[in-house]
Amino acid sequence: MFAARQSFNLLQKRAFSASSSQVCTPILPSLGSASKVAVLGAAGGIGQPLSLLLKLNPRVTELALYDIRGGPGVAADLSHINTNSTVTGYDPTPSGLRDALKGSEIVLIPAGVPRKPGMTRDDLFNTNASIVRDLAKAAADASPEANILVISNPVNSTVPIVAEVFKSKGVYNPKRLFGVTTLDVVRASRFISQVKKTDPANEAVPVVGGHSGVTIVPLLSQSNHPEIEGETRDALVNRIQFGGDEVVKAKDGAGSATLSMAMAGARFAESLLKASQGEKGVIEPTFVESPLYKDQGVDFFASRVELGPNGVEKIHEVGKVNAYEEKLIQAALTDLKKNIQKGRDFVAQNP
Repeated sequence: MFAARQSFNLLQKRAFSASSSQVCTPILPSLGSASKVAVLGAAGGIGQPLSLLLKLNPRVTELALYDIRGGPGVAADLSHINTNSTVTGYDPTPSGLRDALKGSEIVLIPAGVPRKPGMTRDDLFNTNASIVRDLAKAAADASPEANILVISNPVNSTVPIVAEVFKSKGVYNPKRLFGVTTLDVVRASRFISQVKKTDPANEAVPVVGGHSGVTIVPLLSQSNHPEIEGETRDALVNRIQFGGDEVVKAKDGAGSATLSMAMAGARFAESLLKASQGEKGVIEPTFVESPLYKDQGVDFFASRVELGPNGVEKIHEVGKVNAYEEKLIQAALTDLKKNIQKGRDFVAQNP
């Protein structure tokens, strides 16, 4: 167990802390605290490595794994790892899904189909929208007070889908619904470190907006390297915005960003658990219902969010940006408004 804990602590110190303003020291949960985490889509390309990382997390005491096939097998495999948490795989039935969700503090939803070369996240919409809607219905019934972490793409639309489902059942709490955009800041810190030849663990690049293409807005002016300009800046911003395409192309039809996304999802879950266990000043970028651009008709927006025992504690302002970044934000808002409405319309037309 020591070796597993040691490996996870190293991951915490290096990767989990590479967010904008997240420099909190990892601490173990207090004795007797219990945290059940459910993964819906646990046998998939993101779900398996995500579940592995959660099994290595000493804050997780119970891990519930659900998928339409393979959940119990993944659970049996992970249950042999020598950390204290219990792992249970649930049958792909309504009762199995309900039992997986019941009592969960955090529900992660990576379920869905991956992107293939030439596909945008929006191309995934029809298939993944139905999957997320159905899982949201189950969560609204079985675990309405859980923190819901949506990974299934397109996040800009699937998060509003979950919100509409929870509203229809009278249990919507905007402080408990999150779109996981952590991978965007993970990529930003890595990519800028490659340009500047630095340690990515020491880089902090705020990324705001949404979680696809031009809706991803890295604020280099607020990073450690505000001097980056011209072609270097344009290439870096483009790579951060379309980094997912890089992986899809490299995998040549065999999948999308699964391993890096799993790490990002595990980091966000870790941050929520830290905050719920009393740690102060835990800040993560995330796509939530936000007041920042509601006056422009954009009800959900990703920015730096302070987390607490009740989920969203404080939504931070975007802050001072330069003219180049302001143009990026305006382009992001145009797409975001459409993406959000697309999710809402789907639920209205397919309740």
